[in-house]
Amino acid sequence: MRPPEWLGAQWGVGEAMTDNKTITADERLRQEFNQWAEQGRGEEMEHHHISITEQTLARMELKPGQRVLDLGCGAGWATRLMARAVGGGERPGQVIGLDVSDEMIRRARANSTDYDNVMFVVGSAERIPWEENFFDRVLSVESFYYYADQDRALAELFRVMAPRGELFILINLYKDNPYSLRWVSELKVPVQARSEQEYIDLLKAHTFEDVLAARIPDLTPTPEEYSGKWFKNAEELREFKRIGALLLIARKPDFRSPPPGYEVY
Repeated sequence: MRPPEWLGAQWGVGEAMTDNKTITADERLRQEFNQWAEQGRGEEMEHHHISITEQTLARMELKPGQRVLDLGCGAGWATRLMARAVGGGERPGQVIGLDVSDEMIRRARANSTDYDNVMFVVGSAERIPWEENFFDRVLSVESFYYYADQDRALAELFRVMAPRGELFILINLYKDNPYSLRWVSELKVPVQARSEQEYIDLLKAHTFEDVLAARIPDLTPTPEEYSGKWFKNAEELREFKRIGALLLIARKPDFRSPPPGYEVY
């Protein structure tokens, strides 16, 4: 399945032609986020997103022994937070960090040598290199709107999640927070911009159960004077934080997915 035609036309998804060479959406993401990694922006994301992520982790109620996927893990900072939560006990849990950027994965591995229950894998959200019915929890922080084929990504998540496993998608860029849409024209890669209701409908269309959405405010202090480029003043920044990120929560039914008709390794 492909995204609705209006979405592709508005924000530009799929493949692009550069110097007569077709570049896939995943390759565009890999190139862009390799540059981010080289600039240290992967580690920088922890500072920007720690507040909304910690609130999300509290809702996930992670327990020792669980198996977790960090989809779009970047430099691995959230992966490590979850590794602490599921570690310990007689049978420590495991967290897999997956990212399309090989440079992000390299940095995540280098920064995680003290953790024996994490693994970082280079791969696409549209073709997750993992077995079926494995993960008890999935977290995706600020990456899902970059996926050109969100339908395909959800189908893959459904496949690798364990029966009754829970999915948590946390995103700052969505239609119901108009301030976030200012980023679209500035990003060098296409993004998907859906509303809260559109995301709910999308998850239900993929047969996820108990679908709900919540707003997660950014609780970090706002300076009295704002000097960045995204907001006119500090008041706009406060309003952006108050509206908050969109957290989508869904559960896979009590169903074991069969192996796909393609190799995943």
